[in-house]
Amino acid sequence: MDITGIISKKLDIKEESVKNAINLLDDGATIAFIARYRKEKTGGLTDINLRDIESLLGKYRNLQKRQEEVINSISNQGKLTDDLEKEILNTSSITELEDIYNPYKKKKKTRADIARELGLSKLLDAIMKDDLSENEINSMAMEFVDDNINLEDVIDKTSDILAEDISNNVDIRNIIRRDGFVRAKITLSKKDDPESIYKNYYDMSLAIKNLKPYQVLAINRAEKNNALDVKFEFSDEYNKVLISNLFDLNGGFKEKFVKKAIEDSYKRLLLPQIKTEIKNSIVENAEDESIKVFSKNLKPYILQKPIKKQNIIGLDPGYRTGCKVAAINENGKYLESTVIYPAKPREDVKGSIKVLTDIIKRNNITLIALGNGTASRETEIMVNELIKSIDSNLSYAIVNEAGASIYSASKLAEEEFPDLDVTIRGAISMARRLQDPMAELVKIDPKHIGVGQYQHDLNQKKLDDELKKVVEDAVNEVGVNITNASYTLLSYVSGLNTTIAKRIEESVKDGSIKQRKDLKNVKGLGEKTYKMASGFLRFPDSPNFLDNTAVHPESYNIAKKLVDYNLDDIDYNEVSNELNVGIPTLKDIVIELKKPGRDPREENPEVITKSEIMTIDDIKEGMILKGKVRNVVEFGCFVDIGVGIDGLVYISNMSDSYVKEPSDIVKVSDIINVKIIEIDKERKRIGLSMKDL
Repeated sequence: MDITGIISKKLDIKEESVKNAINLLDDGATIAFIARYRKEKTGGLTDINLRDIESLLGKYRNLQKRQEEVINSISNQGKLTDDLEKEILNTSSITELEDIYNPYKKKKKTRADIARELGLSKLLDAIMKDDLSENEINSMAMEFVDDNINLEDVIDKTSDILAEDISNNVDIRNIIRRDGFVRAKITLSKKDDPESIYKNYYDMSLAIKNLKPYQVLAINRAEKNNALDVKFEFSDEYNKVLISNLFDLNGGFKEKFVKKAIEDSYKRLLLPQIKTEIKNSIVENAEDESIKVFSKNLKPYILQKPIKKQNIIGLDPGYRTGCKVAAINENGKYLESTVIYPAKPREDVKGSIKVLTDIIKRNNITLIALGNGTASRETEIMVNELIKSIDSNLSYAIVNEAGASIYSASKLAEEEFPDLDVTIRGAISMARRLQDPMAELVKIDPKHIGVGQYQHDLNQKKLDDELKKVVEDAVNEVGVNITNASYTLLSYVSGLNTTIAKRIEESVKDGSIKQRKDLKNVKGLGEKTYKMASGFLRFPDSPNFLDNTAVHPESYNIAKKLVDYNLDDIDYNEVSNELNVGIPTLKDIVIELKKPGRDPREENPEVITKSEIMTIDDIKEGMILKGKVRNVVEFGCFVDIGVGIDGLVYISNMSDSYVKEPSDIVKVSDIINVKIIEIDKERKRIGLSMKDL
């Protein structure tokens, strides 16, 4: 199998680039390292291109391995022919391969096996090869009749062999598969759904090909919860006619015999197998699509613009247990904490304002990070009164607190703040999520961050693996400031694992690491790991200013020579030849030299902060507001317009022209203009539109 050629055609990437990328991956290079520092080798492939290559490489190598296993198995049975081996090696999918292998698999004894043991294959051959009359067949069948089996049983058991042969026929299986993905329907009816959670799906009938991924996942969940009765409806009679047409039938006993075997095979063997296969296929595709949506949402969410040089208060609202308060300085260092009770049952707004005022003045606080969970709205009202009562430039921002409670109770949080209550840790997390979203969010399992859909119904290992890759790509795109990085953040850096990340963190704290070359002194961090990781770690206090850039140590000599050039007027072709360096690498070095220590997140949208509250009562249809995209799903996007309820822009309202995928228009954390087109106060729903804006 020419895997390189197949991937090249499938992804429309030059074969040489694919070949070099595969070689680098096989040599142990990370995606981040290849994307950033081996552009000449790959032709400038992005991390997304490289992830696609890595995925297909794994898929086709697994297929190749399975082909070898199948060939060995059939060969050991003494049934392998040159044509069969060629057919196996030409398969392009596991489904196709397993269809070929199906007749040779070791299974439990079937009805057909029992018939073969009785020698009835001979009778079947006679029926299928000759146009014999029923009397002639019965006469041949009589030699198999004894005290344990009568004439009718002999014919039925002979039919069992044909039924199994039909079920193993690749062309026949493809007839039903094709029907499943072209004409077949799924019908739904209410079963046991007392809270009417799946009301939208009652008495629904949809073509399988028209099912949206989110519908598949919802239906799958409902079926598992016994809430919906789910049935697949195929074009049964039409399929049986197509199957019959594959046989040479001219009437008489043979036609009656074959059609009876087709009926049995279709109902007993083929349909159950293909139904299960199609169901698994559409669920797997829906899971993959949902994971893709999650991944697309996760990266911009992690890469939100940090708020620098501000001391921040984090508020984690609550009712009975109160609102937890924590102050941090501009470097994320914890300052102090307390608990206030602005919401029910105490409703101590005045006392809460006094406590916060003292903390704000004592610590020069300029920003409040307010969690959006329980009692958030009541707390926001108190914050508005607080801002009005203070003569300062104080403002606040609503922070998505998804996953904060998980972090608060984690081993990492306990290591960071061993003397603090878990609830106070949550408030610190609120503040840090504004200050440096990436550094804080990597401490949480990505699937708990809350930017996906149906994540609990997905294959958890696949979800974890894919989201981890997204976080890795995001962290390495930005780079990590070594000064105050947690080992959790460091563990996502190219080439590093948790063990080495912990050693680096400890070495930074004890002062033994001050510049890039000091990394080589960390136990377990060898030359290869240094090569993979060093370019992504920033050392702002290093005597070598290049240590605070994305310039790789292997290119330091080139960078130093560029000091003598006018970087604003550089002939890349000429300098590339002079310094013997590739143009892509040269361009990257120039960018870093012109703006050392740059943070690519600075180019992302500003965090929306405000100083006054709005509620659903303050808005009217036709209003145009600015909002922040919270989540992007298959049917649209949810937008925070600052009223405590996210509005929904359906895909049909995202543009005047056709929109294939919402992610083609917006991404999480984008700041967009929206028009209010519907307000449902009773159901707390707001409809938004992006058209004509």
